[in-house]
Amino acid sequence: MSQHTPDASPQQPAPAAPDEPQVARAAAASTVSPSSDGRPVSRVVVVGGGPGGYEAALVARRLGAQVTVVERSGLGGSAVLTDVVPSKTLIATAEWMTIADRAPELGIRLAGVTGTADAVRDALRHTIDLGAVNTRVKALAAAQSADIRARLQREGVEVVAGDGRLLDAEHVAVRTAEGDERVLPADVVLVATGATPRVLPDAQPDGERILTWTQMYDLDELPQRLVVVGSGVTGAEFAGAYTSLGADVVLVSSRDRVLPGEDADAAELIERVFTQRGMTVMGRSRASSARRTADGVVVTLEDGRTVEGSHVLLAVGSVPTTRGLGLEEAGVRLTPSGHVEVDKVSRTSVRGVYAAGDCTGVLPLASVAATQGRIAMAHALGDAVRPLSLTGVAANIFTAPEIATVGLSEARLRERGIAYSTSMLPLARNPRAKMLGVRDGFVKIFARTGTGTVLGAVVVGPRASEAVFPLTLAVTHRLTTDDVADASTVYPSMSGTVAEVARMLHQRTED
Repeated sequence: MSQHTPDASPQQPAPAAPDEPQVARAAAASTVSPSSDGRPVSRVVVVGGGPGGYEAALVARRLGAQVTVVERSGLGGSAVLTDVVPSKTLIATAEWMTIADRAPELGIRLAGVTGTADAVRDALRHTIDLGAVNTRVKALAAAQSADIRARLQREGVEVVAGDGRLLDAEHVAVRTAEGDERVLPADVVLVATGATPRVLPDAQPDGERILTWTQMYDLDELPQRLVVVGSGVTGAEFAGAYTSLGADVVLVSSRDRVLPGEDADAAELIERVFTQRGMTVMGRSRASSARRTADGVVVTLEDGRTVEGSHVLLAVGSVPTTRGLGLEEAGVRLTPSGHVEVDKVSRTSVRGVYAAGDCTGVLPLASVAATQGRIAMAHALGDAVRPLSLTGVAANIFTAPEIATVGLSEARLRERGIAYSTSMLPLARNPRAKMLGVRDGFVKIFARTGTGTVLGAVVVGPRASEAVFPLTLAVTHRLTTDDVADASTVYPSMSGTVAEVARMLHQRTED
């Protein structure tokens, strides 16, 4: 157990309140129809059908509003159609390959294959039908989108296919795929338009060799050599998945390690696992351009070096989808990065206009987008509301092993000057992990010095996204490490390590 005690604890500034409305209300607002009890019905228009949008629509309907969702690409947004659902489905397939690596040590023999995990991996990579994998990926995404549409329609939400833009705070214009334009009157507008992949000026995607992550699901064959530019969450997830599927992968990172924004111990472990599985990791190597060749691509680095491959994936972040929506013209304030500026109840600088999800830049997680949307509707329609708090939000990186985090990171604890203690145990000591052949992973907990309150945690291992839940409860409800340690765990189980780490942080009470 290690302990960190700062000299002082700085005060955190309070969030600024949004400005008063800057745009006059339209003079010719449509008449609002009364409800069955004679009260007027609020008209809500949601621009964007991703998690922030459709969750907000459901809340608004439950609160009695007349709701219209405007979506141009398909309900579920990028989270369902091109990002979270497809990528995690692909990763789930790759995970089976990772599990198969442990087959020899567990006494499982594949017909005609002898030797080590490398031999098993080499045999299995020739069995991957990427076309079939991606067909399943896209089918599952489409099915999820259809389920969302059916749910909204059952709840009485009107869905309009088209591009929406604000005319002012009370009117949204929609241009349909057929070219027709319709103006929707609104008492409340929610902007939930998400974000799109960022590209490099000299590396324009062509959908065949130079790809963004939204285009990876059109590949029919496994890339012979995939160059992944960007070592953040998206880059690491795709690089790990394609390595497990059997592709030769080169990960180009502009920083000194992969996952530079994550826990240092977790990032170091993942990079070690990547290289052990045959991935080439190029640290401190910033890409400047990518161009096609006769049968592949060449990625040029800023220092003049080049990396050749059959395909290149650009995973260099995303940009908010806020252009062309009439936001600034309506008085909605944007940040220098182009994100919609919101407060903790999702209000923008214009009364009656709210925003949720990746277009706000608050935290690019589908769960956060959904929470922002629900909060926005509760606030706008007069229901009880609790402002957004990111303290108890759990996040997961779907590499193999997974990295799950909740609460304050070690870097943030030091930055804020909070006195804390930390303890960590590797999963390799866990009896259940030994049975499953799991060697890579750990559990780490951060607790406030003196009280033992759980401030944050990191879980690295198989299904870390599931295993982090008890620690999410601990952070959310301000439990102490003794509270966690005193709870019973199954023997043998991975959760036993969580309790053991908590016991290591017990602070003896002096008489």
